Order: sequence, then C-alpha cells, then structure tokens
Amino acid sequence: MASTYITAAEAVACVQSGHRVFIHGSAATPVPLVNALLDKHETLRNVELVGITNMGGINFNTPEFKKSFYFNSLFVSENIRALIRENGGDYVPVFLSQIPQLFNQKILPLDVALIQVSEPDAHGYCSLGTSVDIAKAAVENARIIVAMVNPKMPRTHGNGFISVSDIHHLVCQEVELHEVDYSQKSTDAIKTIGRHVASLIEDGATLQMGIGSIPDQVLQNLTGHKHLGIHTEMLSDGVIPLIKSGVIDNSLKKIKRGRTVTGFMAGTRKLYDFVHDNPKVLVLDISYVNDTSIIRQNAKMTAINSAIEIDLTGQICADSIGTYQFSGIGGQMDFIRGASLSDGGKPIIALPSITSRNQSRIVPYLKEGAGVVTTRGHVHWVVTEYGMVNLFGKNLKQRGKALISIAHPSHREALERAFFERHGVMPL
Repeated sequence: MASTYITAAEAVACVQSGHRVFIHGSAATPVPLVNALLDKHETLRNVELVGITNMGGINFNTPEFKKSFYFNSLFVSENIRALIRENGGDYVPVFLSQIPQLFNQKILPLDVALIQVSEPDAHGYCSLGTSVDIAKAAVENARIIVAMVNPKMPRTHGNGFISVSDIHHLVCQEVELHEVDYSQKSTDAIKTIGRHVASLIEDGATLQMGIGSIPDQVLQNLTGHKHLGIHTEMLSDGVIPLIKSGVIDNSLKKIKRGRTVTGFMAGTRKLYDFVHDNPKVLVLDISYVNDTSIIRQNAKMTAINSAIEIDLTGQICADSIGTYQFSGIGGQMDFIRGASLSDGGKPIIALPSITSRNQSRIVPYLKEGAGVVTTRGHVHWVVTEYGMVNLFGKNLKQRGKALISIAHPSHREALERAFFERHGVMPL
C-alpha cells in the first residue's frame, strides 16, 4: 500500500527483467511513467508490454527499446506500427470485449500495471478517468500497481474506481491529457458520408460510434433528432452539444436508461471537463460495454464503424493493409453483431470510396494477408459518399452489384470486369 508520493523513476523500479507490464491506454496513457520505464532499459531484459491504443510523446521504436522490451499489443496504435513490423513486438487478434478475459483467466498474467488516475476523493478512491475499458481488469489482476495521480484527469462515474490502499506506488504529476480533435480531420467525402449515415438513424435509436472523423460528422448531422441514446465503446467531443441540447437524453434505452455509457474517451479538454464528476456519463468495464447480450437489449441499436477495404462479397478488413498491421479488431464485431440482433438495429460500415492515393476501398478481393474483421455474414449497411446499400439477405451477385453502385465512378469499370470474371455475367 502506498502512503506517500515518489518520483516516476522510483516507482518503476519495481519492474524487473521478465515482467509483463500493462500500460493504461488512450488519453489515460501515463506518459511520464512509461518514459521513466524506458529510461531503465540498460538494467532490463525481456520486459513485455501489453495494452491497447497508447497516446502521447513516447518513442518505442529505438534500438535501446528493442534490446530490453517487447510490445505484445492488443490493439496497434500509430506509435508502435513500425515497431511491430520490425520485430520489436507483435499483435494479439482479440475482440475488445474479451481482452479482460486474458487477464482474469491468467492467459496473460500481469506483473505490473502502469496507470493514470484522478486525485483521491474524500474517501480515498481514485478514478481510472478517461479509460476504464480493459484497465479495470488489469488493476484487478496485476501483482503491483503503479499509479500516476494527475489533477488534470477527470473523476468519472461508473465502475472505474480504485482505492489508494490498493496502489503500491504513487506518483503525483500534473500533465495535460492527450487530445484528439476529429472535427479537424474531415473532407468533403466524409461530410457527405456523415449526412448519409445520419439519414439512417431513427429517433429513439441508441448509438455506438467507432474511432475517427466519420462518427464525428454523423453526430453533427443529428441536431434534428429526438430521444437518442449512447452505448458506445468510445466517446468523443461530438456528443457534447447533442447532450446539452437534449437530442441525446438516453430516455428510451433499456440498459442504463438516462445515462450515456462508454468504455473510454478520446477528445479535447472540452470533453474531459464535460465528463468530470458527471453522473450522467458512465465509464465502464469493456467486458460489459461490449457484451453482445447487453448491446442487443437496446432497441434500434445503431453501430457506426469504418473499414480499410471491403471486397465485393462484403468481407470487411478494418485492421490491416495486407500484412501490415495498422490497428486491431477492437470492438467492431462486438457492436456489429449486437446491433444486428437488436430490435430495429442497424449495423453500419461507413468508409470513403477511395484512399488518399485514389485507390478504391471497394475491391474484388482483399489484399493478400489482410485480416477479415467483420465477416460477410455479419455485414449489413455499407455507406460511402456515393450512397448506401444494405447487403443483408443479398446473394453474392446482388452484393457485388450493390457495392459497385457506391464505389468511386473512376473504379466502377474495373470492378465490373472483376465481377464478370467471377460470375460470368455483368452486374446489370
């Protein structure tokens, strides 16, 4: 049990060679603790790091890192893509909802958890703040907990509280949380996609939004809707004006009625201030948030996710570019399945028709080595800037024809040729 604050360097001295170390993720990434650990590289060997998306100023891809550490990632973030490609780590394909099982069942037993928390309240409890997700299971299973108390970390409601008496080493450091502003990353195509997706959302629907600028654009087009709810793995700034205006009131949800539910959040300081001590926002364990049996209970559950590419049969690749591991499975399948089983639910895959290099995202075949995140048996709605199609119940020829109709016009002829080569007829 920690009773006094120590330095980050002193706190991470508990990490020994051969340990498996959990790193708190997203905006809650404890950058000072991680950098202090990396500074110990000369005294360590074979330390395995695990976690999902990490953010902030951390440079893992150095020769010194590779001599001492190995990143066994459960979701590949931008700052470890090169590391994994160069054998400084690897990726564990796993549904986000099931990552806590890896810790609970000791499939990945944890020696140390590096976390970032809010200041202790009057009862001695800190909050895991912006990311409860898989962190709750990590702190319940790690032998040693090292926590950085940050006055900038919001105290969030839900089940992400940890008593100071359960923390072994305490560091106090005030730093700004990492911020992401998805509204600054939009394009004309994404704005059109946002309008298309918004037209599919019914009053009274409960929403899940994946990561990126498309969900943000969808939210901007919902100002005329009524009685929307939120049950999502990830929360961003776009919900704030809709909650304040009453568009999102969570009044028709079956699960946690009246409350916005999320597993983690990534946004700007405006979001972090909004959720601070806000009883209307619950940040919960991801094994609950992403549980299909929970998700499906909300009527009109509408899941909005994206993809890297989709083939003409409906297979969705959302985590890799060929063999290059770009991100991870995450919670896409958890919510695509949950929404499809919901009464009136709509699972939606929304993506621009082309890449920044003008390559079609709708392809005859997925790239060699690409991973299928959402199977063609699970896909329903697909949306690009050129329209919306529902593949549910359609055969292979009907699917191909539908997808070609929303592909970029400059690529449709090539897709039609591929369709003919596969089926022996043109997609008339």
